[in-house]
Amino acid sequence: MSEGEAAATFALPIRVYIEDTDAGGIVYHARYLHYMERARTEWVRSCGVGLRAGLAENISYVVQRLSIHYAIPAMLDDELTVTAEPVAFGRVWMDFRQQVVRVKDGKKLCEASVRVACIALDSGRPRRLPENMLELLGHNCPKL
Repeated sequence: MSEGEAAATFALPIRVYIEDTDAGGIVYHARYLHYMERARTEWVRSCGVGLRAGLAENISYVVQRLSIHYAIPAMLDDELTVTAEPVAFGRVWMDFRQQVVRVKDGKKLCEASVRVACIALDSGRPRRLPENMLELLGHNCPKL
């Protein structure tokens, strides 16, 4: 996929390892956030946007808001699909809808709404999304 193109929903395969679980083999609740972070990052990468270039330009992205619903626990050795779908954006933020689904039975284990803000690394203050990111988001979601 070239820069400027973005898939409507990005899917990342994940396998649950022992390090992701508690003593009973159930995935620790915070691990889902790690999985979702990876899916958002890989969505950006799959669109041809280099994250290192952003760092060199004093740009970083931080989670500003998160709402998550846990429905069914993932277990040790489960194969999961973690999605990232951009759904809205503004001058300095982008919203994603994300899900974690177990591959073997298609059950939705959790879902989240995540707002990611663009900030200046040196000050931590909000800054406008870079043009390449605005272009990608413009292909997939309405501007609010």
